[in-house]
Amino acid sequence: VQALQLFREMADSRVEGNTITYNAVVSACEKGEQWVQALQLFREMADSRVERNTITYSAAVSTCRKVEPWVQTLQLFREMADSRVEPDTITYNAAVSACEKSGQWAQALQLFR
Repeated sequence: VQALQLFREMADSRVEGNTITYNAVVSACEKGEQWVQALQLFREMADSRVERNTITYSAAVSTCRKVEPWVQTLQLFREMADSRVEPDTITYNAAVSACEKSGQWAQALQLFR
């Protein structure tokens, strides 16, 4: 993914990423099926103390449902709530989809309580 390469060049030039740049790269990685890199960047944000918002979490939850067991996807969804970040339709859809793929309908219903 070209966005990831540009992001790494930014870092090499000592330009720090912010929420917007991380969101763009995480989303690009998710859409480009670079799922491992998307989740690594998501985790890197916390390590770098870059604020994660609804867009960040939505991209991460969407990515997670493709590569991680449903349990990890729901943990990420709950982490979002613990961080006081409001989920949106995209986040809910991704979390429900992760549950659906694993036949975990009861867990999907719990998301709405």
